[in-house]
Amino acid sequence: MSLIKIYNGTVITPYRTIREGTILLRDGKILEVTDKNVEAEGATAINARGMYISPGFIDIHVHGGGGHDFMDNTVEAFLGIARAHARYGTTSLMPTTLSCEKEDLLKTLSVYEEANVLNKAGAGFIGIHIEGPYFSMNQKGAQDPRYIRYPDPEEYREIIAYSASVKRWSAAPELPGALPFGEFLRSKGILPAIAHTDAIYEEVLEAYEKGFVHATHFYSCMSGVSRRNAYRFAGVVESAYLLDGMTVEIIADGVHLPASLLKLVYKIKGADRIALITDAMRGAGMPPGKSILGSLKDGVEVIVEDGVAKLPDRSAFAGSVATGDILVRNMVRLADVPLADAIKMSSETPASIMGIADKKGSLVKGKDADVIIFDEDIRIDTTIVNGEIVYPASELTISN
Repeated sequence: MSLIKIYNGTVITPYRTIREGTILLRDGKILEVTDKNVEAEGATAINARGMYISPGFIDIHVHGGGGHDFMDNTVEAFLGIARAHARYGTTSLMPTTLSCEKEDLLKTLSVYEEANVLNKAGAGFIGIHIEGPYFSMNQKGAQDPRYIRYPDPEEYREIIAYSASVKRWSAAPELPGALPFGEFLRSKGILPAIAHTDAIYEEVLEAYEKGFVHATHFYSCMSGVSRRNAYRFAGVVESAYLLDGMTVEIIADGVHLPASLLKLVYKIKGADRIALITDAMRGAGMPPGKSILGSLKDGVEVIVEDGVAKLPDRSAFAGSVATGDILVRNMVRLADVPLADAIKMSSETPASIMGIADKKGSLVKGKDADVIIFDEDIRIDTTIVNGEIVYPASELTISN
């Protein structure tokens, strides 16, 4: 479809909300955003019937969905996850790994390259996010302790040289060798992020100066205020609040963070510094019950219940089963966040964090045609990725 016209909807732009607005898409780009019902001869016309028209969600931390995990290391899994999340409004996502052996990680990178070329029917891929294995054992969460280790220059240099698709790497900055690791990532245009960490403020500050400017799944598997030899120390949570420029991502599934903390993060950091993420594992979009976190080959058995994945002994969460629509809905309903800000945190802000805001994340002329239509309850009706309708809703009128 070279030309698409979406009309009679409430268009959410970075500058204003346009009621009864129209958006034109051509050849994968946004051609026009207007408050007029412009003529578009030969266009595929979609009547939004008063629903919202917004940029698609950008998920910069997702492990799986629809019964698949990226570390299954199959093209089928990659494409299945992309299709599953597109149904819930995600138009771009970052396949995310777990702590593993180097050989398995290299395999994931190879499969990513293959799947990226074939991915035409789901959310687009915007690069790999490596989560681990350079973590604090005390903050491992659901990460497999067999693979947790200190940064190894020979290892990470080989991995980065192997694939240009790595765009982000999460690690604990207090580990021996972590600061040179962060500097190396920055020199390659890769975002170092703080995760699974016991760092105190002084360590976070130094890491921030070395390039660790983003906090992975904020509050989860990271230090808060602690006492050492009777003295109190600020942890990563307090550090992220103190450092105005540090961005954070939150799993707004209503389980990992209660409404009170969602409100606190929003109050202090604001929509410009918060990205909504699913951190979804293979159970996203699937019925409750037993599941596997990580690869089918040697992943960790988990239980999906109460809207979240848990370790079998229920001692910790093991990733969420959220989808993009749930994140936005919870920020609006639980945290009392204006819809426009909730959309910003799920689109423009993650695009900015990953350095792709010039192409994605907002409904602006010339940007990629990643558009969704949803109703008052944030139920997704249509998902358009790069100008192609990948999830049409039957009740919408689509005609030439």
